[in-house]
Amino acid sequence: MKSFVSKKAAHFTESIIREMTRLAARHGAVNLAQGFPDFPAPEQIKEAACQAILADINQYAITWGAKGLRDAIAGKYQEFWNLTLDPEKEITVCCGSTEAMIASCLALIDPGDEVVVFEPFYENYGPDVILSGAVPRFVPLHYPDWSFDPDRLAAAFGPRTRAVIVNTPNNPTGKVFSREELEFIAQLCQKWDALAITDEIYEHIIFDGRQHVLMCQLPGMRERTVTINGISKTYSLTGWRIGFAIAPEALSSAIRKVHDFLTVGAAAPLQEAAAIGLHLSKEYYRQLALDYQRRRDFLYQSLQSVGIESALPGGAYYIMCDIRPFGYPDDVQFVRNLTEVIGVAAVPGSSFFSDPAEGRSFVRFCFCKRDETLKLACERLRRLQVSEMPTPLVAVSAPPQRQATPAPGTAKAE
Repeated sequence: MKSFVSKKAAHFTESIIREMTRLAARHGAVNLAQGFPDFPAPEQIKEAACQAILADINQYAITWGAKGLRDAIAGKYQEFWNLTLDPEKEITVCCGSTEAMIASCLALIDPGDEVVVFEPFYENYGPDVILSGAVPRFVPLHYPDWSFDPDRLAAAFGPRTRAVIVNTPNNPTGKVFSREELEFIAQLCQKWDALAITDEIYEHIIFDGRQHVLMCQLPGMRERTVTINGISKTYSLTGWRIGFAIAPEALSSAIRKVHDFLTVGAAAPLQEAAAIGLHLSKEYYRQLALDYQRRRDFLYQSLQSVGIESALPGGAYYIMCDIRPFGYPDDVQFVRNLTEVIGVAAVPGSSFFSDPAEGRSFVRFCFCKRDETLKLACERLRRLQVSEMPTPLVAVSAPPQRQATPAPGTAKAE
């Protein structure tokens, strides 16, 4: 019998991050793999959700988002970034930022187009480009500071370039793109008449005095930028699946049509509650960054103490680590042993690269956890000493699923 699996679906696997969560549960490991907080969301947001349900807000919201939520998004961007948005024409509420990204890609990218993607990259970006029928062109971010080579980035752009995907603060590296870096990217977008699709979901989780810069506010970029964001990370509500895309009216119109046929709309009562969250005071966001910086410092120092080297992240809530001193043949074997024997789960770095071989010396830990969770993880990690563990602890079974080879035509920028 012939295969009924599409060629697109054959080019990637299910999420390795979520596979590691299942492995952690199976072995009772502390889950520092998947980036979801294990502490409560703000009380006023939870109470608003309960009130919305009790008020029978149970039916479809407007497809592109409840008016109250779109107004709140516009109000927050005005307050924090002095950016004026038209909530009726420029904001599309989606089922999480993940859907906002794929809806934007499907709406704005045609088969045969090229899309520039920095790597390591959040694992959805590659499949999103492939599902859109486009060809990804990967540009490396270089460890330990995760900088990019301007010449190599410039070489990745050309007549077929439709868009570049920029994630800042970045998952998995924690890199915060500087204004100068974003301005360089913006110049390339304008030179080649390309879009910038920016994932800014970690905008408020930023450390050491760094500043988040909106691509859409740079000169010449307002009309060619799609800004992806959501409530998952800032308000510890990853399971609510409320995200949004901000774009000029012509782009938003296309995104709304695709979004409508993908999901119709996000959960109505949760949209009402999300609007409340967007009205929280600036003190909430200041304290959020301070709390995450404290968690970052604790995990970073604990990893350093057991010989796991890493670059100190400037934002988001992940630490990308170099495991070469441990002598493991690859990242998958390391994280599987770490989960099954040490009792701490991480994500193999290869899942964030188009060529898994380039990520085999990296693993990613997240620190969006309660203090007690991080302390328990670090107590277990004390068993992991380079001097005592130059070789794997135990023989491993089959590795978790890996991202498959990118679609034909995938190119690396030279």
